[in-house]
Amino acid sequence: MSELGWLLSLGLVAALLGGVPIAFALGGVALIGFIVAGIDPVVVARRLIAGTQTLSLLAIPGFLLAGEIMRAGGLTRRLIRIASALMGHISGGLSMATVVAGTFFGAISGSAPATTAAVGSIMPDELEKRGYKRSYAAALCTGVGPIGQMIPPSIPMIVWGVLAEESITRLFIAGLLPGLLAAAGFIGVSWLYARRYGVPRDHRASGQELISALRSGIWALLAPIIILGGIYGGVFTPTEASMVAVLYGLVVGVLVHRELGWRDVGHVLTRSLRTTANVTFVIAMAAPFAWLMSFEGIPVTLAQSLLALSDNPIIILLIVNLMLLVLGALMDNIAAMIILSGVLTTVGLQLGMDPTHLGALVVINFAIGMITPPIGYSLFVGASVTGVSMERITVNLWPFFLVLLVVLALVAYVPAVTLALPQLIL
Repeated sequence: MSELGWLLSLGLVAALLGGVPIAFALGGVALIGFIVAGIDPVVVARRLIAGTQTLSLLAIPGFLLAGEIMRAGGLTRRLIRIASALMGHISGGLSMATVVAGTFFGAISGSAPATTAAVGSIMPDELEKRGYKRSYAAALCTGVGPIGQMIPPSIPMIVWGVLAEESITRLFIAGLLPGLLAAAGFIGVSWLYARRYGVPRDHRASGQELISALRSGIWALLAPIIILGGIYGGVFTPTEASMVAVLYGLVVGVLVHRELGWRDVGHVLTRSLRTTANVTFVIAMAAPFAWLMSFEGIPVTLAQSLLALSDNPIIILLIVNLMLLVLGALMDNIAAMIILSGVLTTVGLQLGMDPTHLGALVVINFAIGMITPPIGYSLFVGASVTGVSMERITVNLWPFFLVLLVVLALVAYVPAVTLALPQLIL
């Protein structure tokens, strides 16, 4: 690797170890790299702007805003009520209902932290009343977060689609089955936990209670159907779908449920804009860093070094997964994708991987990173909304983490898990 390559790599590591926020570390190291390489620093500004001037990235603020609106408008609570009415009488039913509600909300927000916040702000108290330990309830709500990042619409898949110039719709569909497999595994963990600790069952919901829950939550159930059905049916693009989701959430929250007042909209917008600004700032600051790495040919060099470790594709894929899991636990996942996109696409090409399969694999690795200490964002959100320390959440996360690792192994070594649905639908 060239001297500039070592400067970029070691400089970024040193900045992160020194506690510099990821966005400033990327931007600062890139600026120094441009100066050392003798490239006009004005190019940094150009790459900053170019890094955010992609139409598909507009879907990110759209889905983040839609998730905030639907949470504030009562749709999340109604989803949980329906899931509880359907599954509450089963052993571990309320825990299962939390998984189902989180999966549905993930099909609206596309974000792991947003999914954790949605179920984590409501379910721990209810789970604790039913005999679950609060530390388990907090771990469950935290663990559900990555499912929201795996199933469509997924914000990281939008980012990867832009970086790798792949179909975002195909990536969305590729994440559906892994997300559902993870949800099924979490439901299994819920059943085992309830059986082991003797958690009492709820009463079976009467027909009238079930009808009431469905009637109350019909608009919440329709949201992912409209959003995903429109994308897969070719009615609108993922970016347009995010705007449809925002409009749908406003209409339902303000006019139908009447739980979202116009004054509340300002607070919802503020929360959404804060998250959007953080994401966009990281993307912008990572763009010149990634461009400089590509300019120096560093991704190709790193990919060749990685491929030289073994001639066995199974071993190489294992190394790639381990690398992504570690990086996902240490870095912002969007910044990591931008930095590594060149390396990973080169490795995937050499291994003969389908680009959609590769994209799903990368996103699922970083989804797991969302609940992996020390930098797992969903861990921070889970601790904040549930009042349980990160340490206690982490101790209780291991069964959910194990489920996600099994799903990751299936995705890595059984391509049909991610490719069967895209090939069938598109």
